[in-house]
Amino acid sequence: MSQHSLPFRQVHLDFHTSPAIPAVGASFNKQQWQETLRRGHVNSITLFSKCHHGWSYHPTTTGKIHPHLNFDLLRAQYDATKELGINAPIYLSAGVDNLASYEHPEWREIGFDGQYCGWAKRNIDAGFHLMDFHSPYLAYLCAQIIEAVRLFPDCDGIFLDIISQSGSCSRWSLEAMEAAGLDATKPEDRKASAQLALEKYYQQTTAAARIDNPHMPIFHNSGHIDIGKTDILHRYFSHLELESLPTGGWGYDHFPASAKYCQNLPHDFLGMTGKFHTTWGEFGGYKHPNALRYECAAMLAFGSKCSIGDQLHPNGQLDSSTYDIIGAAYAEVEQKEPWCRQVENVADIALLSSLSTQTQYRRDIPSDTGASRILLEGQFLYTIIDSTMPLDGYKVVLLPDDVLIDPALEKKLHAYLQSGGKLFLSGSSGLKPDGSGFLFDLGAEWSGPSPFQPDYALPIEELRPSFLNSPQVMYLPSQRIRATQGRSLGQIFDPYFNRSFKHFCSHQHAPNQLQASGYDLGVLHGNILYLAHPVFSLYCGYGSVAYRQIITHALNLLLAGDRSLHTNLPSTARLSLMHQPGENRYIAHLLYANTLTRGGVLELSGGTTAASKPIEVIEELLPLHDITLTWKSPQRFNVSPSNPRANPSPSPSRMDSSKPPCPNFSATR
Repeated sequence: MSQHSLPFRQVHLDFHTSPAIPAVGASFNKQQWQETLRRGHVNSITLFSKCHHGWSYHPTTTGKIHPHLNFDLLRAQYDATKELGINAPIYLSAGVDNLASYEHPEWREIGFDGQYCGWAKRNIDAGFHLMDFHSPYLAYLCAQIIEAVRLFPDCDGIFLDIISQSGSCSRWSLEAMEAAGLDATKPEDRKASAQLALEKYYQQTTAAARIDNPHMPIFHNSGHIDIGKTDILHRYFSHLELESLPTGGWGYDHFPASAKYCQNLPHDFLGMTGKFHTTWGEFGGYKHPNALRYECAAMLAFGSKCSIGDQLHPNGQLDSSTYDIIGAAYAEVEQKEPWCRQVENVADIALLSSLSTQTQYRRDIPSDTGASRILLEGQFLYTIIDSTMPLDGYKVVLLPDDVLIDPALEKKLHAYLQSGGKLFLSGSSGLKPDGSGFLFDLGAEWSGPSPFQPDYALPIEELRPSFLNSPQVMYLPSQRIRATQGRSLGQIFDPYFNRSFKHFCSHQHAPNQLQASGYDLGVLHGNILYLAHPVFSLYCGYGSVAYRQIITHALNLLLAGDRSLHTNLPSTARLSLMHQPGENRYIAHLLYANTLTRGGVLELSGGTTAASKPIEVIEELLPLHDITLTWKSPQRFNVSPSNPRANPSPSPSRMDSSKPPCPNFSATR
């Protein structure tokens, strides 16, 4: 864990305020500010030095104060906050700055096609402007950071936002590419130029934030923590903030996966959701209090501190309804904090991220997403690792669908197998880089990829979905294998033909032939289980319950009963197990909320930047009854519910009497 420890109950207070709005900050009142923060149970709040519009909220010699602000709003907010003993990190927009772009349009990022990059691609488009870190804008930004840390030397960190760089072709980027011997006409060279710009950004802004205090906490936000890019995190980040607004496009499965990876990094981290019904920038939008209660409980369950995004009205007054909603969640977080400090995730399975092995940059990949969902819904204890991390201690290492194995990873995996570890492979994971066969002895012959899409699978009885006895359609091609020494896990049935204008059947694909193809669905050989289809990508794309049951049955077959926890929770519930070494105890978190998709497509105009779309919401928190939890324990567990209504019957005898009891949870051993 890094030296910088985060508080549990943070608010990220957006304040992006147009220069066309009058009387900025006119309603700020110290007493109202402090009373509202107390009511919200807040112990940290991020305050704005400079917003996306480019305006500062304090007197400045490096930028410009908002034209309709006539006092030092940031100082007033900061002093009122610190007087309560509440942390106050300082925010500066880094990657976008409309004021700077209006005064220096040559500092903007320009794409290869000649258009501006970012929200606003034309001068007449409403939206924020992306700035080029190869341009003099970077020096301008660093001067603003230095000014902020010198005005507020005892602030609790610097938050820099919108950190990205595309393959810009501005005059500055073109000059940088020429100086570096790069060819701007080549996509790979423009990508290399973007990486050079980002490295320069990280070096200079981090140095600016720490110009007087080498321990100043700093976070660079790009809306995502990239799996495998730990060198950047270790050098330039003091902690991590995992932006993941379920209603804003991230969904309810994104945060657990992001947290599972960050649990393996030496940084304290928090989850960042929002109070908004949709996403950032929404005035007057409120999610149901139960949704925030669940989202904060999920952060605790996966080893995280909590942050809730809000947006301050230009008048400077905190919204009372917002902090009543936040307070309902943070009152529960405050009660549970003793069970959530300095915890370590307990995992039976390590999901080795396919994304961490890919050469092309992507923010996510279907195989990883599908695998994480399977493990969440199957109530497996798991973590997410990259290819550089150790494999020791895991009962199973899972390589989903399309993991690329270089010599270093191959050596590590063979050593893991020799020590008694187990591998779960699928799709092309485990194939030699030249495509000539598998790197591991699967006890099967390989004949290349199937020519059919889709084909059909009929698993053996142990893997078969509870409601199926017929071949199940598999929409992506399989690898052709025949079990030799290994145990076959089922049969593949080919379709009569692939769909084309020459021959097609019905509305979609042709049915399966009646005779099995002679190829196997998968194979179990020693400590390796392999499934021939990219099953995790299939689950990500189609969500078929049959796919999930095949995979979870296969995982259970490989684990051979060696699971640390068993529960009868439904697939929509979430389970985690944390070890708290300082308290010599384990804490099981059980989460449940029924999420519903509401809303739909509605074309909007007149101030709304995009059409509406369905949103996953939480309203009621319905209790679950007769929940059982069994475990294999080297010592007595203490269980802490993350949903206080998971079971209405209290069992105080299972709580540690040295700490305040968590409400209403019982478990069976």
